[in-house]
Amino acid sequence: MNPKVIIAIILIVLGIAAFAYQGITYTTREKVVDVGPIQLTAEKTKTFPLPPVLGAIAIAGGIVLLVVGRRRA
Repeated sequence: MNPKVIIAIILIVLGIAAFAYQGITYTTREKVVDVGPIQLTAEKTKTFPLPPVLGAIAIAGGIVLLVVGRRRA
């Protein structure tokens, strides 16, 4: 397979995933109280949003690379 076709397929899959999930959620632990041997931590959930435009650009770029990669092969 041509490297352009592989990159195109990866871009299309990532674009579809960006549409499906709309963001990446992760959890962090932060110390709330640190008094001697006693430590209290809190878990906070944060979300890194992925705009739908990013998914559309990835899908469009993947389609363009797929067409160009197949045309030259």
